[in-house]
Amino acid sequence: MNDASQGAQVAQVTRDAIAAAARRIAPWVRRTPVLQIDGEVFGLSAPLTLKLELLQHSGSFKARGAFNNLLDAQVPQAGVVAASGGNHGAAVAYAAHKLNVPARIFVPEISAPAKIARIRDFGAEVVVGGARYNDALHASEDWIAGSGAMSVHAYDAIPTLEGQGSVAMEFAEQAPDLDTVLVAVGGGGLIGGMAAWYRGGVKLVAVEPETSHALHAALAAGMPVDVDVSGLAADSLGARSVGALMFPFAQAYVEQVVLVPDDAIRASQMWLWQNLRTAAEPGGAAALAALLSGAYKPEPSERVGVLVCGGNVDPATLA
Repeated sequence: MNDASQGAQVAQVTRDAIAAAARRIAPWVRRTPVLQIDGEVFGLSAPLTLKLELLQHSGSFKARGAFNNLLDAQVPQAGVVAASGGNHGAAVAYAAHKLNVPARIFVPEISAPAKIARIRDFGAEVVVGGARYNDALHASEDWIAGSGAMSVHAYDAIPTLEGQGSVAMEFAEQAPDLDTVLVAVGGGGLIGGMAAWYRGGVKLVAVEPETSHALHAALAAGMPVDVDVSGLAADSLGARSVGALMFPFAQAYVEQVVLVPDDAIRASQMWLWQNLRTAAEPGGAAALAALLSGAYKPEPSERVGVLVCGGNVDPATLA
């Protein structure tokens, strides 16, 4: 995509467009709650504010973008197709079920069985193949070319960015005094949409696993680049590169990227379970891991918010 066309596309992801998406999807998604907890645990003088987006329909924020894609277009008779590590597929399957649309979801072999089961539970056809997300993406593109089905991209599409931006719109209404918001990043649709809403109104901090750090690499290179992907959260945060559409927003409004190791992500999962009885998947717990591990060190008076973005996890792994 050249600079002119990219600029034209990005210009469409406005606050007005995000607000319109929020109205469009409102009958179909939850307004997820926020929870204030003792900030002293994290070296804060103010309470830490968690937004529990893992309580969203289908178990993650992805339902917002999925519904916005399906409601903002004329879906062909062949239905919709998505590639996913799991959460996006569950969200598209859920939205398609609610809107009576056929759905076919391509997932890689690393996808968690709990996520594949959720996709099937919502009535979608599941195709498992390839080692990583990009393998599933290429397979989905081949199917789209031959079937005429509509693509619902997990992160690099304007309706997806607008839908995910509604998370920030909602969080800003619920917690208007935050200084900083920490967000886990995979392909960047969530943080891109949130950046398009906040536009510098808060300090937006991206959190990535050390072994899946596409945004960190892109910002260092000045453009999206491919990275090797592995680790505990690879099924949800394991995009090989961030989306072209989100990248200008990241350059403009993401103030910092911090990397966290797998053991910090696992410790964050366990902290959420043991202290809040909240079952987050690894990707959903990654943003909080930045605080628990000290990868992100807030000022004592900093008012911090954290997005707990996904909960599609086998509870047995938290035992």
